[in-house]
Amino acid sequence: MIYKKGDYIQSYMVAFPHKHGSYAETYRVKDASGHTKFLKLISYARLRREQLNDEAKVVEVEISKLLHHHNLCEYVDSGQLMIDGQQYAYIVNNFVSGETLAQMIAREGSLSVYDTKLVAKALLSALGYLHSLEVPVIHNEVTVQNTMMNLVGGVSDLKLIDFGNARFLNQPLAKPNLDELNLFYLAPERFNGTCCVQSDLYSVGVLMYQCLFGELPWFVDVSRVSKKDRVDFVLAQRDKELEIPDRNLFELNDQLINTICKAMSYDVSDRFQSADEFIKAIDGDVKIERQSTRRKILSEDIEDKKSFSKQTVKKGEGFSAVAGMQGLKEKMRKDVIEVLQDPEGCKAYGISIPNGMLLYGPPGCGKTFFAKHFAEEVGFNYMCITPATLKSKWVNATQENIANMFKEAEEKAPTIIFIDEINELVPNRQSDIHEMSSSAVNEMLAQMDRTGEKGIFIVGATNYPDMIDPAILRAGRLDRKYYIGPPDKDARIAIFKMYLLKRPYDFGIDYDELANLTENYVSADIKLIVDDASREAYKTKEKITMNLLKSIIASTRPSLSKQEIAKYIAIKAKMEGQASKPDRPHIGFT
Repeated sequence: MIYKKGDYIQSYMVAFPHKHGSYAETYRVKDASGHTKFLKLISYARLRREQLNDEAKVVEVEISKLLHHHNLCEYVDSGQLMIDGQQYAYIVNNFVSGETLAQMIAREGSLSVYDTKLVAKALLSALGYLHSLEVPVIHNEVTVQNTMMNLVGGVSDLKLIDFGNARFLNQPLAKPNLDELNLFYLAPERFNGTCCVQSDLYSVGVLMYQCLFGELPWFVDVSRVSKKDRVDFVLAQRDKELEIPDRNLFELNDQLINTICKAMSYDVSDRFQSADEFIKAIDGDVKIERQSTRRKILSEDIEDKKSFSKQTVKKGEGFSAVAGMQGLKEKMRKDVIEVLQDPEGCKAYGISIPNGMLLYGPPGCGKTFFAKHFAEEVGFNYMCITPATLKSKWVNATQENIANMFKEAEEKAPTIIFIDEINELVPNRQSDIHEMSSSAVNEMLAQMDRTGEKGIFIVGATNYPDMIDPAILRAGRLDRKYYIGPPDKDARIAIFKMYLLKRPYDFGIDYDELANLTENYVSADIKLIVDDASREAYKTKEKITMNLLKSIIASTRPSLSKQEIAKYIAIKAKMEGQASKPDRPHIGFT
């Protein structure tokens, strides 16, 4: 340790040297008023590249400045100093007197169901705050070691600590330092360098499991496994169903077990999509059915791995089911649909058949819904794919899966391949990604060559178009790009009508007023409002009223802030090579 008791670090006197780590030292210090604080001294020379942002600032310091939540250690101060010719940064946070959750479990063996729920909800409250920041922060290391139990308050007054591996969501991908992390807490996508909101929620599921049963899920001894094989060894265990120990725990019911299983699903799309949704499941406000934790395969028949998808011609209302976006729908008809439906005519005029398009925009705005109705409008066979169904831990297996997907699509052409969260499958190769991810991008580029002439059209959807490898978006690939933004007023009216249609609602519903009250709310927000109103009405066995809906709206904030919407408008402008504009396209459903 550089400093000893009684030394000063800037204006802070060292009360107790705490811990020496790989890139930092921590100290219990006292400020000028004699109050105890926690100081972390960070060596620039020992930082990994991904721990610095594009401006050469320490990411952990920048994140610490945003920590203003009762389940996080409040930020106090930060700065820089020189020690023996080397540059250091320091962060000062409020000090918490207590023990880690790991120490509590070691002492008590496990926690009660009641306390486990309180711990999980407190952590989710902190994560919900981090994930809803203007640029979301992903903690990336939610564990029992990084959960500090405050001895002054109750269980729910815990603090989520240590942001050494935390990242802003818009930072480039980076491989985790597996020598310093608990492998059993990492979501599957973390091993490939990807992190997201659902990665943190996965870790909360692991933590709940350990609190209840005193052991880690899918635990195996990796001490005798070589470092290069450890990831494959750990992920191989997750190809098995999650085992729930047979313990007679008071208040442990199917709802809580199903909630934990959902949180730890292999595929990102099968987990909780937000901390708030996770909390509602813990409280029993939404019923959770038991689902498999295993990785999905592309076939709808789990045992048949020869086929990727039971393709069917999409039949339905097409674009008539999508409210709003009239200009975009008309542009798509002229630019894409008419060409796909008349390949011979296009050939006579020397018009090339498009290979694919990208749907991008904020989460919850209906990109997946829109893609389904696009397929109905075109009338092609339809394959719905997630990156998790293509990725594999085995060398070259991901490339083989991609090749087989295109082969099957060609055999049953004309086919639309819809790939959700496509940024996870084809991340930017200039970022710090795993070699296997880079190989997957190369395979996709090879397979996408002249797919239009083979009767294949690719639709990709993403919340993060700036994280996709640029080669995927060039001419001849996903060169048609369409922004899917929050719904306008007319669309919000249509969405309310759709979600209320088959429920017992009062005839005095003023849809115009509901739409005015929900500006910047996305379709997912409106569905949540109607669902919450339905639950409240059910409790009293009365109809859903206008006053009830207004009350729910008042207590439900939109999932997208104005700053987030502005960020996506800027991305849209960049994608289109234009200056940012204040207006935006709209989407809704009828």
